[in-house]
Amino acid sequence: MVDLTAIAPAKTVRRPAPWAFIVLAAVVVLALLAPLIDQLGPYRQVLSKALSGPDMIAPLGYDHLGRSMLARMAYAVRLSLALAMASTVTAAFIGIALGMLASWRGGWTDTLLRLVSDSMLALPALLLVLIAGVIVQSTAVSFWIGLAAVQWIEFFRLSRSMMRSLIQSPAVEAARLLGFGPVHIFCHHLWPEMRPLLLTAAAFGVANAIMVIAALGFVSVGMRAPTPEMGLMMVELLPYWREAPWALAQPVLACFAILLALNSIAGAKT
Repeated sequence: MVDLTAIAPAKTVRRPAPWAFIVLAAVVVLALLAPLIDQLGPYRQVLSKALSGPDMIAPLGYDHLGRSMLARMAYAVRLSLALAMASTVTAAFIGIALGMLASWRGGWTDTLLRLVSDSMLALPALLLVLIAGVIVQSTAVSFWIGLAAVQWIEFFRLSRSMMRSLIQSPAVEAARLLGFGPVHIFCHHLWPEMRPLLLTAAAFGVANAIMVIAALGFVSVGMRAPTPEMGLMMVELLPYWREAPWALAQPVLACFAILLALNSIAGAKT
């Protein structure tokens, strides 16, 4: 008898491109080490240097108010990455916990949580972030809460869908009969199966959060000046694109590179 598995086509595996990790590492190093290199800081103005090119003090040049572009880019990248990662981790924790609760308990608990997630899914994501900004005075905290309120739905739907089939597997049934609790079952039987897809969702979540922060900053409803943020920096430097196109290109290219690297990592199949 012919072994069909021997002649079956091999499963295609596409791992994340090395350049994506290199780009992310370079961005993180810039965000962490730039304050040690730059001597001016993100807020100090040297008006005589407005829209000037790079020099020894400001290796990336100056913006329209004579502030160091290196310091402001480093602060902007650090702020966007911190908010995006914090909101995604919070959303993942809430979504996975509620997804496990819905799958484990079933019945009216599952129905209620599903109705809540579907109801929130009907609202535009940017609207939820803006509502959080109206309720919470701190812009950074409002972004964290608003983005987490948007993203937990995706983690809930993914984890609930996967857990419904995994909970009925023989391994989980055997663990329950042996008296193991939900925490042990989740760590040893559910999470190893769910981890690849949820980590992919997390990478997409961080990328989407950075894009939302930049988009709201670009339309002047996000971070407030003089806080350095990539979207806000774009709209501030846009009127001076003829005089200093290199200054406007910096936040645009930084945002593009981060999003492209994160989506490349998230889109890889392992």
